[in-house]
Amino acid sequence: MKFLTFKTLWGHSGSLGDAAALAQEAGFSGLEAPARHGSANYLSSLAQTLDQNGFGWIQEVCTAGSYVPRRQATPAEHLEDLEAQIALGKALNPRFVNVMGGCDAWPIARSIEFFKAALDIADKYDVLCSFETHRGRSFYCPWNTAEILHAVPDIKLTCDFSHWVVVSERLMDSEWDAIELAAQHAHHVHGRVGYDQGPQVPHPAAPEYAEALASHQRCWEAIWSNQMLRGYHETTMTPEFGPDGYLHHLPFTNAPVADLWEINRWMATTEQVHFEDWRTRADSLEKKGA
Repeated sequence: MKFLTFKTLWGHSGSLGDAAALAQEAGFSGLEAPARHGSANYLSSLAQTLDQNGFGWIQEVCTAGSYVPRRQATPAEHLEDLEAQIALGKALNPRFVNVMGGCDAWPIARSIEFFKAALDIADKYDVLCSFETHRGRSFYCPWNTAEILHAVPDIKLTCDFSHWVVVSERLMDSEWDAIELAAQHAHHVHGRVGYDQGPQVPHPAAPEYAEALASHQRCWEAIWSNQMLRGYHETTMTPEFGPDGYLHHLPFTNAPVADLWEINRWMATTEQVHFEDWRTRADSLEKKGA
């Protein structure tokens, strides 16, 4: 199994060409970005950038709003938005569609119906949708997610456990049953490290956050192990430390405590090494078992 990284455009203030150059230099395999954007020629520019760099593309979709949905949007509105964005991005042949879908305020039964209908839309367009564990959305916490997964067993997840950590105010080692269940559905990982009072540590290399990093890495190993059992030949991660209140700033000066791209590049490099170490250990255990 190979480990592939993708660069998020969240927090990137430069051009698509600039993003591609950074991703190429860091050894990334592509970009994770939406198909919908304000500029008229964005989609054609994205297609050209992907083609010129030989990049894969993970399409990002937020239904009925941005990262946080419109509170009063109905499931039908979420589904209409999902279909419109999938149709918009289909021509660029995304590797898969990463969906922030549903709403945290919905009853679980409503979320179940939404995800069943969302999978029907994915089948209609012959795309793979991977639904993200994200605050503000139906998969905002481990326990709601587990109930929905039991009811919709075919669903695939993008696992960003940093959201669960801050919602639960604890690292996920105590909720290992939920992690193991999520791993059975995991398709993609967002590589961000949260801590008990926030979704993003100031810097994952800082020794004071070593416990949080190690906890997330244990969760990612659970995903890789299960993906290997399911026959995955590649596993994907988007290092997703971001701006918009996630990146810590100093009071009064509002100066960021770290460089966002440096953090995400560090995360990619660190997890490549981590993955290779895990794979060596997994291969060794397999040989012993044989």
